[in-house]
Order: sequence, then structure tokens, then C-alpha cells
Amino acid sequence: MNKIEKLDRIAVLVSVGRHRVSGVSCYSRNDAAALEIARTLAQKHGAQLEVLHAGDASNLALTDYLALGAPRIDVLACNDNDDAALLLAQRLQGVPLVLTGTRAEGAYDTGMLPYRLAEALGYALVESALDVAVQRDGVAITQFLPKGFRRGIEASLPAVVAVHPQAAVMPRYAHARAADGAIEPHRGSASPDSDAHAWRIAPAQRKPIKLAAAEKRSGHARMLTATTTESRGGNVVIEGTSVEKAQVILSYLREHRLVDY
Repeated sequence: MNKIEKLDRIAVLVSVGRHRVSGVSCYSRNDAAALEIARTLAQKHGAQLEVLHAGDASNLALTDYLALGAPRIDVLACNDNDDAALLLAQRLQGVPLVLTGTRAEGAYDTGMLPYRLAEALGYALVESALDVAVQRDGVAITQFLPKGFRRGIEASLPAVVAVHPQAAVMPRYAHARAADGAIEPHRGSASPDSDAHAWRIAPAQRKPIKLAAAEKRSGHARMLTATTTESRGGNVVIEGTSVEKAQVILSYLREHRLVDY
């Protein structure tokens, strides 16, 4: 991997999401945060900003990114079963810094694109970035960790940075910028994804709500369970028919008012 000394180009990848209520195509909040960080870095360091999308140039949701500050969006023609990571890698060769969201929202949101893209380019990858600062030897990144922890790391250029949804940026929407921006379609040599035959596209299913009995013990009693081991009661039903076992479960649900019949 060749080390790049000068940050003259910054690329940000944008995707099309799906509104969680109406199902209408819209911009992704993750990619909007990545776009705002890329705009700030490009203005500060005098770098050229490139905004890329692999998909359909006629999608109206792309105009939202123009309103969010993208001066132009280069759209690489890509079908649903094409390898978008390979197509983007061909275009991004030589770009020192590539920013993207962690995953799409409601579309093909596997979260694997940053990893596959970094592998195809041979770049370093930093995920869950909250803040990106350019240094002489590379970039300094504040990384999101579970349970509210943060970690400062450094990476040399070139690199792919996946921005976390909780990044401390505030994208601003302006309709005038959407009118001034442009969407440029490009024909690329996309190839079918080798794993496309194993995909199954279906509507997302809402996760079932787990039934849990209301806690009736005092706060002191609940805190004692952290240091002591005690029996919480309950019945283990092994013998009996399936009807008798189901009756025990139904009685428990009625006792704790988890069902109303």
C-alpha cells in the first residue's frame, strides 16, 4: 500500500434509504453525517470533494444530498445484483480519504460495503468514527465504543472511514443548494455479485415483543440479587401432556396479567 502524503481529494459515498413509516425513498442519516464531515474537511484543507452513489441516477432521494451540501453527485450505474463495492473501488483508486456511513437505512443495509471496499482498494479501515481530523501523518479519529466509551486512534492515508450515526455534526438542509447542484450519471463496467444467487429480498419483519412479568420486589431486594444467589421461584413442568403444560403457561400469563383472556 502506497502512502499518500497530500490530502487533495476526499470522496464520500451516499446511499438511498427508506422511510421507516411511509416506505418512501429518502437520504440516509448515516451518509448525511459522513457528507457533513467530508465537506468540513474539504473546505479546511482545500481538497476536492467527490460525492459518489452506485445505483439509479433517477432516484429523487439523491436531490436531498444536494440540499445537504453536495455540489455534485456522480452516479455509477449499478443494478440490484451487481457488485457495488468492486464498481466503487474502480472509481476510487488514488483517492486518499473515503468516507461513508456505517450502513444504509432500509435498503440493502448489510453494513459490509465499507469492509469490502477497503479490501478491494487495499486501504486501512476505521469504523464507527465520531470525529475525523487530518494530521501530517494521516487522520486522527474519535471512535465510538459500546456503553458510552470513546477511543482516539490514528490511521495513515489512504483510508476508508465509516462514520457512526452519533457523530457530532448537524447537517443543514437548504432547498436552494438542491436547485444549484447536479446529478451526473456515469456508465461503469459493473459485474454481477458472486453471492447474488444466495440473496433473498423480503419485507422486514418486526421483532416479537418478549413478555416479562412486572417486578414486584423492593429496590433493596433487587440490589441484593447482584451479590447473593437466591431462588426466584417458578415451576419446571416435565410430566404431563402438551395440553397440561400449555395450561401451566397460560395460568402464569394470567397471574402476571400478561394476557387479558
